[in-house]
Amino acid sequence: MTDVNYITKEDFEKLQAEVRELKTNGRREAAIAIAEAREKGDLSENAEYDAAKDAQGMLELKINELELAIAKSKIIDVSDLDLSKVTVLSKVTIKNIKNGQIMKMHLVAESTSDAKNGKISVSSPVGKGLLGHEVGQVAKIQTPGGIIEFEIMDISI
Repeated sequence: MTDVNYITKEDFEKLQAEVRELKTNGRREAAIAIAEAREKGDLSENAEYDAAKDAQGMLELKINELELAIAKSKIIDVSDLDLSKVTVLSKVTIKNIKNGQIMKMHLVAESTSDAKNGKISVSSPVGKGLLGHEVGQVAKIQTPGGIIEFEIMDISI
């Protein structure tokens, strides 16, 4: 285990619940789909069977990924966070220096990132680039499209 997965207690419990759901209902549904496809005849020419087996493999992969994320998790109490600089679980308001666009981001562990809802992974280029900066500082972040400068406007929980 190389990387620590810093998460809140609530996110940790969500990961555990998702694993339980996939291990029980997910596996049961996969087994039913395989059994139904098997009943349709010759397995060597049964695309439905192959698809069901592939789905089962993807399910097991997802379970393994979630279990690894849980094993690497360290629960953080957000009330203990240092708000003087950007850290894991910080909510950060930043301004793109070039175009003036203001964005709000919540820096989270990769296992709980959700870009659509403003939750970006601390292991992403932007997440890594913001870590350790204080309000008023400019973070120069190397992205695939070049260097982008962001001014740290606010840090909260």
